[in-house]
Amino acid sequence: MTTKFFDRLSNDLSQLLEDPIDYNVTIEFGEAPNNQIFKVHSYILQSRSRYFKKKLNETPFNKDHIKVLTATNTSISIKIFNVIIKYIYGGIISLEKLEDSTIFDLIIASNELELDELAEYLKTYLVNNHASWLTLKFAQIYRTSYRVQNLKIIKKVCNDIIAKYPSTIFESENFYSLPEGALISILKKDNLQLVESKIWEYVIQWGKVKNPILPTNLEEWTIENFSTLKTTLKQCLPYIRYFSFSHEDVLEKLFPYQQILEPKLFLDINTKIMAPNKPISSKIFPARTIPDSNILTIEHSLEILSWIDRQEPYYTGNIRYKFELLVRGSRDGFNVKNIYNICDKISNTIIVLKVEGTGEILGGYNPLQWNKEKIGRNHTCDSFAFSLKTSNLKNSILSRVKNYNYGIGYNSSISWFSFGHTLVLRGNLRTSKLSYCRINGESFDTPIRSAGLLGLIHCPPSSDKCAFNVEEYEVFKVSKRNDLK
Repeated sequence: MTTKFFDRLSNDLSQLLEDPIDYNVTIEFGEAPNNQIFKVHSYILQSRSRYFKKKLNETPFNKDHIKVLTATNTSISIKIFNVIIKYIYGGIISLEKLEDSTIFDLIIASNELELDELAEYLKTYLVNNHASWLTLKFAQIYRTSYRVQNLKIIKKVCNDIIAKYPSTIFESENFYSLPEGALISILKKDNLQLVESKIWEYVIQWGKVKNPILPTNLEEWTIENFSTLKTTLKQCLPYIRYFSFSHEDVLEKLFPYQQILEPKLFLDINTKIMAPNKPISSKIFPARTIPDSNILTIEHSLEILSWIDRQEPYYTGNIRYKFELLVRGSRDGFNVKNIYNICDKISNTIIVLKVEGTGEILGGYNPLQWNKEKIGRNHTCDSFAFSLKTSNLKNSILSRVKNYNYGIGYNSSISWFSFGHTLVLRGNLRTSKLSYCRINGESFDTPIRSAGLLGLIHCPPSSDKCAFNVEEYEVFKVSKRNDLK
């Protein structure tokens, strides 16, 4: 048995900082009479910081056997270094009384001094507890991350904020002061949680702000006006996911600005609408996905949430729910029993499946708790099954529970789970070929597969036509976010 006395160790080392017996390094900050000299120990500094290890190896002892460091080429203030040196000695830091700007400066200082553990902790703390300040100062922070090339930790802060609060960033007045390179880096993100047409609107507005001479009324625009906007947005336009636009948004959002798009691109966008299977030459970027999903796009997640809330159309700003990944087949295994074991006693879950061979995305919403001990049908009026829009399915299909006594079916002992008979999952989802959908009017109101892929009564395992395997599946816990102001 090993016993660890870390509290006493931390206290003793902190006392050594207060009473620096046998110190052999001095670090001077500022100029007299407002300067401060820290008397510290080389072994502690070198063991805690790669920066100090390198610096001290390069610095000789003076005649008094002291290594003298002068903090001249640094932005670290005396106040900030006081906090950091206490962390270096005692492993303790108190943030409660510090201003948000001070914590941000601490991240920069920790990064400069190669204190990776502290920098990562401060980044997470700032993102999780002070998001409102970060979004308010986002443009300034993002510019800092690009000005200081090795400031990777600040880029991570920005990436976290962008992923969590995209519309807050885009709607900030500071957004329009972002440099082009910063905007492009945002547009490249695959998990930007906004529908593509909304991203397009923000980019268009950014370009207009850069050209205040452009007429306010689009009907008054000349060819030269469109040419000006196209030139401004030339480097940004390639990163819009045009083929993720809904047909309505192509008409309402893209069509008015078609003159800033290359003619071939606009033709290909319309070709995909009118003849989806016809090949095109334009590059098709993958649709943006929600964080931690290999299956769901942003549009998919918004549609599912609108069904949960029973409201349409759904909002297009920040996603006000969070999808917490619980199970993934390729990571956790494909047997339905694995879902029961991992999700037991968890409610409000979405399961999504990518069907092998067809590209269909099927799934359902279970508002009840998963229960590996229960067998049989369970009452709920809120469950539903679905087939999501893909390149082969023009519109998603929603099937709500009709007979509330058949809302959810459980049987962990035989690896079985169901949304009535509208979607039934059995065995190993990847290899057993026991999962199926069937024509059923008694429990859910709409079939979620085409007639040719539906079983009439009990199709598996005798009917290969309606039974299916999956390439991948995911289960998410869906809950409202409490981090949006």
